[in-house]
Amino acid sequence: MSFYGVTDLWTYVIGAFGIVLLPGPNSLYVLSVATARGVRAGFQGAYGVFAGDTILLLCTALGAAGVLRTYPAMFMVVKYVGAAYLAWVGFNLLRAAVAGLRAQPELMGSERNDAHRTSPANTAHLQRPFRRALVISLLNPKAILFLLSFFVQFIDTSYPHPEVPFLILSAILMTFSALYLSVLIFTGAKLAQGFAQRKKLSAGLSSLVGGLFLWFGAKLATASLN
Repeated sequence: MSFYGVTDLWTYVIGAFGIVLLPGPNSLYVLSVATARGVRAGFQGAYGVFAGDTILLLCTALGAAGVLRTYPAMFMVVKYVGAAYLAWVGFNLLRAAVAGLRAQPELMGSERNDAHRTSPANTAHLQRPFRRALVISLLNPKAILFLLSFFVQFIDTSYPHPEVPFLILSAILMTFSALYLSVLIFTGAKLAQGFAQRKKLSAGLSSLVGGLFLWFGAKLATASLN
C-alpha cells in the first residue's frame, strides 16, 4: 500500500524529523545570524536555506548524484570549494569572537547598542544572510547523495506520476525544516539579549560555532561518493 506513491509514510516522517534535528552548518548559521542581528536577519538566512534546499531537491530529482558519480572530478571540485567556504565562515566567526573580547567595554546605553550592531561579529560573514545561507546550503555535494538515497526508499516506482510522491516527501521535509529554523531564530534573538551584556559568553558561543564550521569543512573535504 502507498499514499499517492509514497511507501511507508510514517517511517519517512519519523526519519525526516530526526534528520532535520541533526545539527549542521545551515541551522548553526541561521542561529548565529539571529543571535547577532535579530529575528529579521535570521529569517533572511532561513529563506536562503529554503532556496538552497529546494535547488538540491530539484537536482536530486534530475539525477545530480548520478552525474557526480559519473564525473568524479566534478565532485572533487564542488567538494573542496564547499569545504573551503565552510572553513572560511568558521575562521571569520573565530576572528569575530577575538575582536569582540578586545572591544572597549566602557560603552553604555545607546552607544553599547550601536557597538553591538556594528561590531566585527555582525560584519562580513553575517552580512547578506540570504546569500551566505544559500551558498552554505548548495556547497555540500554530500547532501545530494544523501537526499537521493533517502528519498528513493519511500517512492513507489510503479506509481504513474513519480513527481507526486517526490513533492509530498519534499513538502514534509521542508515543513519540518521551517519549524525548526523558526525555533532557532527566536531562540537566538532571545539569547542576544543576554549576550549584549556578557561579552565572554557571546565570544564563547561564536568560537564554538566557528570551530564547528571548521569541523564541517574538514569533514566535507574528506567525504567520498561511497
